[in-house]
Order: sequence, then structure tokens, then C-alpha cells
Amino acid sequence: MSNAKVNRNGLLAGKVAVITGASRGIGEAVALRYAMEGAKVVVSARTVEDGEHILAGSISSTVKRIRDAGGEAVAVRADISRESDRMALIDAAEAAYGPVDILVNNAAVTFYAPVTDFVEKKFKLMIEVQVWAPFQLAARVLPSMVARGGGWILNVSSHAAIHPEKTLGRKGGSVYGMCKAALERFTTGLAVEHYEDNIGVNVISPGLVATPGAVHHNLINEQTKHRVTPVEHMAEACLRLVHGDAKQLTGRIDYADQVMKEFNLTAAPLI
Repeated sequence: MSNAKVNRNGLLAGKVAVITGASRGIGEAVALRYAMEGAKVVVSARTVEDGEHILAGSISSTVKRIRDAGGEAVAVRADISRESDRMALIDAAEAAYGPVDILVNNAAVTFYAPVTDFVEKKFKLMIEVQVWAPFQLAARVLPSMVARGGGWILNVSSHAAIHPEKTLGRKGGSVYGMCKAALERFTTGLAVEHYEDNIGVNVISPGLVATPGAVHHNLINEQTKHRVTPVEHMAEACLRLVHGDAKQLTGRIDYADQVMKEFNLTAAPLI
């Protein structure tokens, strides 16, 4: 049994963190880790209660884990593909805890198909969720960060953003890779725009993590199991990229295993 606990006076004490896609997997793990360091966490996703989705997990269960451990969290249902839900999410976060100090854009929707077979509806949905939504959410929280003299934005990307070898790579992933590449370029540009405002803007890619979704889609198998990154490592790396001197830790395109190694981190057990 884990001895993990919440430290109200931890690295993120009193900070307000909004995390999208936090009903399970990486988003849930990041929410738990931030709460362990004293953050007031706003967890968001479409799945409010267990049983509403084919995969296990919900924002209610994430909040319960945090509160049961003595942390602070609220659940806000939001379909990140809808502008009204995105704006309502930040409104709800501010109403619950005050201005947002940390924004983690983790929510994603992904379809794989060759370009010649990719339908417009799915293409636009991926752009909406993985590019426009992070852009718009960042724009929504930035004014208060600037006014208060600092903040953090962390965008979750993928190795798919890296240009593939001509004969390698997953077929049908061109649109996914394009979305993640756009997200990374947005991140570095935003880091430059707000460098003098003491706002750190970074990207992190998880590698292959044993999330419910990855298991469901058989992404972890005999051929790939040696490459699996524990979700706790991703959570620890995401923690490291949202505290400290923002001017020294911004504009980075990072990978979880590299962050763990560079900063000599040990992943904490999650509550």
C-alpha cells in the first residue's frame, strides 16, 4: 500500500491548477501529483461518473482520491471541443479557487487514417481539440497571469510530432503528428511572447504510458512493453515543469524520461 500523502505546504502550495483530460491516465496522474504538492486542482473531462465511459475512470473519482488524501480539488465537466465549455471551465475554476496559476492542456481526441481516407469532420475535431482549444485556453488565462507576475502553461504532446523516417512510423498518423507539431510550435512561440512576464510555457511528451486507453487500443504488447514509461514518471516530469524560475524553464520541448534524467528525479508514489 502506498504511503503517498498530500503536503499542503508543498512545491505548489496554494497554486490553482487546471488540468484537462483528467478522468484517467496521464491527466489523472498529473492532477494527483499536483494535489500532493499543495495545489488546488480543477480536473476536467467529459466523463463525470464511473461507468459513463467504456474505460474506467472519471473526474469524480479523481477528485475523490485527492480529497480522501486531504487535498483540494473540484470536478468540472467540459467537452474541450466546445468553446462554451472551455470558457465555462476557466470561469468555474476562478469561481472555486481564484485565478489560474497552472494550465495543463492534456485533453486529446485522435483518429488514425490515411490522408486520402480522412474525413473533414474528424480532421476539424482533431484541430479543434488539440490545437485551437489549448490556444484559446491559454489566451483565456494569460491576462491574469501577466497581471499577477507569473504562471505556467504545460502542453502535452507526443513523439508523433517528430518528423518520421521515410520507411518507419505508424501509418495513418499524419494528422495526429501535424496537430502535435503545431502545438509544439505554438508553445515555443508563446514562451517567447511571455518571457518577460515570468510565464513558463513548455511541452512534454510522455512516450508510451500504460494508460487505460493505451491498453484498450493494444498499444502495449510483446513488441512494445519494453518501452513503457510508468505514469508516475510522467506525473513527476509534469510537476518539474511548472515550478521554479520560469525564465530558466520555458520554451522547452521535453520528454518525460529526459526530464527525469536531467533533474535527477525519483517518481513519487501517487495518492
